[in-house]
Order: sequence, then C-alpha cells, then structure tokens
Amino acid sequence: MAGRGRPRNFDRDTALEQAMAVFWAKGYESTSISDLTSAMNMKPPSLYAAFGDKETLFDEVIERYSKQYGAMMWGDLERFRHPKDATHHVLTTTACLYAQDDTPHGCMVVLAAPQADSNHATVNQTLRDLRRANITILKDFYAKAQRSGSIPSGANIDTMANYYTTVHYGMSIQARDGATRDELIAIAEAAMATWPSLTSTSLAKR
Repeated sequence: MAGRGRPRNFDRDTALEQAMAVFWAKGYESTSISDLTSAMNMKPPSLYAAFGDKETLFDEVIERYSKQYGAMMWGDLERFRHPKDATHHVLTTTACLYAQDDTPHGCMVVLAAPQADSNHATVNQTLRDLRRANITILKDFYAKAQRSGSIPSGANIDTMANYYTTVHYGMSIQARDGATRDELIAIAEAAMATWPSLTSTSLAKR
C-alpha cells in the first residue's frame, strides 16, 4: 500500500533518479522544491512524506550518485596490474562519463556544491568529504603500490594523488563548459604523460 501522500505508482528508485538529474544539472542551491516536484511528478506533501526536506533528499541522491557513478571511476582499482593503468582508467572513464549525452555533463559532486557555504554548510561538507575521499583512495592505492615496488620508493605519492584528482575535477568544469569526449580523453592522455616525472625521485626532493 502506498504511504500517505504518495502517488499510487510511486517508485523510490525512479524518483531518486529524477531528483538526481535536477540536482546534477542545476546544483543544490539553484534547485527549488518546485523543480523537484515537477521532475518527480509529485506534490510537495508527497515529496516531504517520502524523503523529508530538500537536504535529506539531496543526501540520498548524492549517496546514490557515488555508488552508481563514482564507483565506475574509483572502484576496485586493485584489479589493475600497474598503478599507471589504474590511474589511466580513472581519467579515461571520467572523460567518458562526464561527456555522455544521457546525463548532465560533468561531476555532480563538484557542480552541485552551493556557493554560499554559510547557508548550506552541511551540504558543502558532505561534498567536500566525498572529494577528499577520492584523494585518499589514490593515496592509499599509491602507497600500497609503492610498498610493492610498482612506484619508486622516493616518489611523492601525495603530490601524485593530488595532481590526478585535480585533473579529474578540472575535467568536470571542462565538460560542463562543452568539452567533447575526445577533448577530455586528450586531457587524460596529457595528464598520463606526466607519470614518469611524477614518479621520479627528483620531484620528491624539491
């Protein structure tokens, strides 16, 4: 039986996908309840009954986004034989996902962030934590590769992780501004061309 205030044909997964498309395209701050109810085909009381307030809905949406799209880029890097291959996967998958036609271009974790931190501190902190988590994923992965000898012991893995995640998030802005898949792939390949210098011990001594 449908919950009070919900449409009889209410499907939570479908509703979350519809809300995700709005938040992803417009960002948290610019998305209104009217935008959400229109996209989700729900009345405001139904939305509140099903998801709580806008921030609670966004939390559920961003968790879904991370599991659905973030995992494609950052998940199971251990399956690659070399950390360079894993990094190449992250960047080229980023290029393909950020420029695909059936979703808004760019990264929701970057582009949905509110501008006024004081008004939406919790939302901004959630997104900031997700972005930092991706840096940690690479740092931990590179540290393990360094211990196994796949990355030279003198390489600065903190710099490497920060650099490649910066490229990753920069590609989001490029995609939103209209960069094509091929242009983003070219950026990814250019970034990978820096691998020899980033893994050199001379960089760590600077």
